[in-house]
Amino acid sequence: MKYNDTELNLLSYKEALKSDKRKYFEYYISLLRTRHLLIFSFFNGNDYNSWTIKINLFFFTFAVNYTINALFFNHSTMHKIYEDGGEFDFIYQIPQILYSTIIFSFLIILVFQLALSEKNVLKIKNSEIDNLNKNIESEINGIKCKFISFFIIVLIILSFFGYYVGCFCAVYKNAQIHLLIDTLLSFIISLVYPLILYFLPGFFRIPSLKNSKECMYNMSKIIQLFV
Repeated sequence: MKYNDTELNLLSYKEALKSDKRKYFEYYISLLRTRHLLIFSFFNGNDYNSWTIKINLFFFTFAVNYTINALFFNHSTMHKIYEDGGEFDFIYQIPQILYSTIIFSFLIILVFQLALSEKNVLKIKNSEIDNLNKNIESEINGIKCKFISFFIIVLIILSFFGYYVGCFCAVYKNAQIHLLIDTLLSFIISLVYPLILYFLPGFFRIPSLKNSKECMYNMSKIIQLFV
């Protein structure tokens, strides 16, 4: 019944004063385990999410990234590739890579909310004894609906993605390498920039618990929500 990372990070201020004794880097590591795509999918064993779902999400996110990058290839991009003799122009591709990364990040947040089961399990964990059996049945049914919906939606989306990317690569054979490079760069950026952003909430959270500054604590939770 100990708190895991997610529970500690979501504690109210009064509860955090009593229960959260972590240091700055311990809190930072907890954000990596619960929010960073790569670490969350493969190296976090203390949450209440299905490991199978997390692995599927990781590879699904790569497919999403690949397709978004393909959607950004237009006539001007193709003409530029032709002018450059097929050479990859990193400077020219930067805006496309950044736009793809931003759109990808927002889409992934939505998908994760639909697929993950930790919130349902925490509701069971925090249920009162009198309502425990009722809540268990309700939340398990909710988890089943989530998982079934997730796999149906993912199957439909991946079918569309596969068809579109397959057609794109068949028509624009000389752009395949450019698409792959753009996708890899965009995916790497999406994995790297959170490593920096996750430093921010701790600058407010840890001092707030040491110096009894509730407003700073609330600020850290707001920042934590958006990084």
